Amino acid sequence: MTNTKTLFENVTLGNTTLANRVGVAPMTRISATSEGLVTDQMVSYYTSFARGGFGLIITEGTYIDDNYSQTYFDQPGIVSDEQAQAWKKVVDSVHQAGAKIFMQLQHSGFLSQGNRFRQETLGPSAIQPIGEQLTMYLGKGPFSTPKEATKEEITEVVASFVNAAKRAQLAGFDGIEIHGANGYLLDGFLTDYANQRTDEYGGSTENRVRLSVEVSKAIREAVGKDFTIGIRISQAKVNDNTHKWAGKEQDAEIIFGQLGQAGLDYLHVTEYEAWKPAFETSSASLASLAKRHGKVPVIANGHLEDSERARKIIENGEADMVTLGKGALANHDWVTKVKNGEPLAAFKPEEILSPNAKLKGLEV
Repeated sequence: MTNTKTLFENVTLGNTTLANRVGVAPMTRISATSEGLVTDQMVSYYTSFARGGFGLIITEGTYIDDNYSQTYFDQPGIVSDEQAQAWKKVVDSVHQAGAKIFMQLQHSGFLSQGNRFRQETLGPSAIQPIGEQLTMYLGKGPFSTPKEATKEEITEVVASFVNAAKRAQLAGFDGIEIHGANGYLLDGFLTDYANQRTDEYGGSTENRVRLSVEVSKAIREAVGKDFTIGIRISQAKVNDNTHKWAGKEQDAEIIFGQLGQAGLDYLHVTEYEAWKPAFETSSASLASLAKRHGKVPVIANGHLEDSERARKIIENGEADMVTLGKGALANHDWVTKVKNGEPLAAFKPEEILSPNAKLKGLEV
């Protein structure tokens, strides 16, 4: 049997100590009420991972305002006190089962395909996103062309992230994760072809990562030094799954270097296969580049359900912990099974839909 001891050692992110180095990745669901309230089904869903031994659970992306941030219909929110109170049921249940839980805060930007507050979308520039909406999340056809965010709207976005983080903190979450990946608003600003701005938020890589840095710093100032904050970063997007940063290693140095100095406690890096080289010009994975340039703990994500791969990426010093998406969906008790040397179930895509057509979860 593979020696997986490393996976089950304690690890600390900011002020949060986890029982092991295996977490549940944030996975999009559409199982909240139409008003964005957590349901009993969601409480059971998250608690099952805690009972299965995962040290950390990161929630699905949660919308942060009643303006442009909602991504899908029936997505949960953290805008009102009522929504925060509903989330508290999840937090309390997960804690009772022995795990820690972070809330992922999401602004959809120009990839929104279901917003009960707005019909139009908001982006870094008035450029139609490539690709088509995700049918598994009830979308159809091409994305609409967004309106270009004004300076005032950018300020409002930062404030929305801050207010959502404060609500999550009051609801009892152990930390929050900023969704800066997969093509949503913050990643849209980071993406060269989507961001054609000529102000301080466009042009150079330093300018394009500025909004993510400003959000990170503002949240840190608002929640204090003891509340754990991280950010999720990717190259690929839900509408462009082969995208690579044009500046390659130099971009990685700038992006991770800037974020590493923004008051964050960790970087959560996701690639299709986390252990593979990020660019054809070197053998370094994106996780290892985040570790090298960010100088904060790194979570690696991307087809790491094989325990040997998960162990190696940690022992090689590329990451401090891993998160699982499909591997966790197929095995809510992955940690317990691996500890006991039990076989793991394979992920079956046909099982992501429950009888009432509410998604159980899929990483996006």
